[in-house]
Amino acid sequence: MSSSQPDPSTEGGPGAPPDPANLAGERPNAVDDRTHARMADLPDEQRLHDQDSDERITDKLKAQGVRLGRGMITPSVFWPSLIIVGAFAIFGIFFPEAADTALLSAQGWIVATFGWWYMLVIAAFIVFVLVISFSKYGKIKLGGPNDKPEFSTMSWFTMLFSAGMGVGLIFYGTGEPLIFAEVNPNPGWGDGDVAEMSHMAMAQTFVHWGLHPWAVYAVIGLAIAYAVHRRGRPVSIRWAFEPLLGDRVKGWIGDVIDILAIFGTLFGIATSLGLGAQQIAAGLSAIGVVEDSGNTTMLIIIITVITLLALVSVVSGLGRGIKWLSNFNISLAGVLLIAVLLLGPTLFLIQNLVESMGAYLSNVASMSFDVQAFTGQEGQDWSSAWTLFYWGWWIAWAPFVGVFIARISRGRTVREFITAVMLVPFTVGIVWFSIMGGSSLFKYVLNDTDMSHLLGEEGSLLAEETLFDILGDLPLGSILSVIAIIVIAIFFITSSDSGSLVVDMLASGGHPNPPIWSRVLFAVLEGVLAAALLVAGGLTALQAGSLITALPFSVLLAIMCVAIVRAFRVDHLQLSQQKSAEEYYQLSDRLAQDFDDAFGEQVDHRIDYRLEATRGIFNRGRDQSSGTATATQPEEGSRSRRRRGKSKGKDDG
Repeated sequence: MSSSQPDPSTEGGPGAPPDPANLAGERPNAVDDRTHARMADLPDEQRLHDQDSDERITDKLKAQGVRLGRGMITPSVFWPSLIIVGAFAIFGIFFPEAADTALLSAQGWIVATFGWWYMLVIAAFIVFVLVISFSKYGKIKLGGPNDKPEFSTMSWFTMLFSAGMGVGLIFYGTGEPLIFAEVNPNPGWGDGDVAEMSHMAMAQTFVHWGLHPWAVYAVIGLAIAYAVHRRGRPVSIRWAFEPLLGDRVKGWIGDVIDILAIFGTLFGIATSLGLGAQQIAAGLSAIGVVEDSGNTTMLIIIITVITLLALVSVVSGLGRGIKWLSNFNISLAGVLLIAVLLLGPTLFLIQNLVESMGAYLSNVASMSFDVQAFTGQEGQDWSSAWTLFYWGWWIAWAPFVGVFIARISRGRTVREFITAVMLVPFTVGIVWFSIMGGSSLFKYVLNDTDMSHLLGEEGSLLAEETLFDILGDLPLGSILSVIAIIVIAIFFITSSDSGSLVVDMLASGGHPNPPIWSRVLFAVLEGVLAAALLVAGGLTALQAGSLITALPFSVLLAIMCVAIVRAFRVDHLQLSQQKSAEEYYQLSDRLAQDFDDAFGEQVDHRIDYRLEATRGIFNRGRDQSSGTATATQPEEGSRSRRRRGKSKGKDDG
């Protein structure tokens, strides 16, 4: 018997291997066939690699269908994004009242009409990523078969931790639990005692900052990582839809997808910059540098200064310096957290962490689907200011964070990716809010301290001032306040720098090293947009901007889930078929090599002889001499065995 592997090209012929799909227990259907056709493997010379030069990357982008114009930008994405966002920024600065009215009207309509959609789709994302993680697709690697993770597990966790930290945690860390417990609780909770309201406040905060936002980031990060690392595609949102759209992602549909991603990213970053400017002003007021922290001119000056610092990073190319600065800032934020834990009511903060986790587990399901159906306009207003704002903010931030976590996750399996992305930042957020928020609950709720100095004109809590109020009561409070201002400023700079890079990549067809001039332009546009939103209506306008831009992108994220399943199913079928074919060939080789040793003594030679000597109707007239000659051995073998049998019988007798 031959030891060579059969040729798969002779499928269906004699000796051909069985269909590997049958061996794997799965058969591709018509949808799988269409998806596979849309995702035809790229030749290696078109795949993007880290070691490629800028010129080589440009050539590969063009070979993949990216339409780059002069200045190394994609005109059909760059110019519409720039014109529309720039026009909105100008409108907000020069016509602030009209812009505020338009934003609030659009926000009110979205909350009343699509509030249920935001709540439903965010909860669905959690279920989706968990199902994918525990399914057979969890073993798919985000990269080639031989790709190893670029970063150690601990370094990878640290980078995910840095993605989970930001201006938002600093801004709302001490204020949000206090607002929900004492100032503006959810209208659906009713009246409760101090402990009950505090538990509900912490649980609601965990819902806003826990698994829900990171499920959004996991969806888009997973889709981008698969397209970039496994398919060799550019860093662009459109390629996540290739399993559904095929080559159509190269046309106007792909352009619209990238434009919406740019809108979301710019408004999400502008919201963070606006919040950061407000808190920096509050910190400067707390240490006596300025008097009026709410002055709009002061906020615009802060945004201008921070944007200029970000531009220095962009122009000078201090990428490594910014990376080091970002890591240093994480350490500085950790120092701030530990200081509050050790210098504050340590035992209470630890107890608050444990009890709050229990409250979260008890209420997370009901809070995830709370659409305020029975609370009227009051409930709609509360949801608009809090939960729906957060869902819009997270969706607006999704392209930025998704690209970041995708780029650092080469070589990880789908299960590793989802587990780390969901659990590491979630753990950071839980600990942060339990300590920082617990400090404010201990002071103002448990000890019933007067907090009138933290309330605004309409009785709302000034969240940006709460942090510095808490720090001021601790030993070394002034030093800790300065550290907090530095942390916020660095988060501000790194967010602007990194955000402009992501937006520029999207506007440059996914080029990992986009042109400096356009990156500078988008960094300036982020600052201008943040200033425009503050002038138009302050925090309310910031919230409305994120919520509005997130609506169309939430639909894209839902469609992206379908694309992920399609791609993973085809990928899994191909891997199963390859594995089955390999096992078939290994088995056939083993049988070819070991058949006689394993089965030779159990098979009568006459069977083998008769099979070889059999003639069909077309070869009956051929010379039988070879057959006669061949017959001698089996016949002699039979006589020999008969003689041995007779001899043995005599001996027995």
